Amino acid sequence: MQLEDTSKVPIYAPLIVRLLQGVLYEEDRKTWEKLLSFQHQIRNYFAMIAIELHLNEQEGFAFLSQPDEFDGHPSPVPRLVRRMPLSYEVSLLLVLLREALEEFDMQNTDSRLLFVTDESLKERIEVFFEDKNDRVKLLDRFDSYINSAMNLGFLREVEVRSHTNENRTFEVRRIVKAKVTNEKLEEIRALIKGV
Repeated sequence: MQLEDTSKVPIYAPLIVRLLQGVLYEEDRKTWEKLLSFQHQIRNYFAMIAIELHLNEQEGFAFLSQPDEFDGHPSPVPRLVRRMPLSYEVSLLLVLLREALEEFDMQNTDSRLLFVTDESLKERIEVFFEDKNDRVKLLDRFDSYINSAMNLGFLREVEVRSHTNENRTFEVRRIVKAKVTNEKLEEIRALIKGV
């Protein structure tokens, strides 16, 4: 099926598709600049279907969300994307990533990029498992939790050229600050303490 009149397709249509595909980052300079230019039109477009554009220029990312309610009333529009519940271990990993990013931001003003190794993440998560059997099982499955965090867009594996370092290295994506808000962080911390 062909469009009869392609002149009616807005110039920012590729940006709409990119946002529907996932988080858009400032590092994609050309697309980011276009997004900044057309952000009002894009907000209006998504508002028609009860979807919000979240654009954080300071942190350098943009994403879409679909609120469950508007002004205390259930959303009149069905969910575009189903929510997937996270396992305890993946939730714990996200909390640790968020905390690592906060620590990094307090100590570092020169860069926005935080890199971590799988070994350093394992060291952080081990503290939460006193029972040796649980700890051993967790570390055996740890790569799958890291892969889940990557699939969710919270980590990006980077290539580090070193003959001595066999650890995987990841960039912690700043979207973790928007997705794991302070309220969500406290909620997850409370759940973790209760487990």
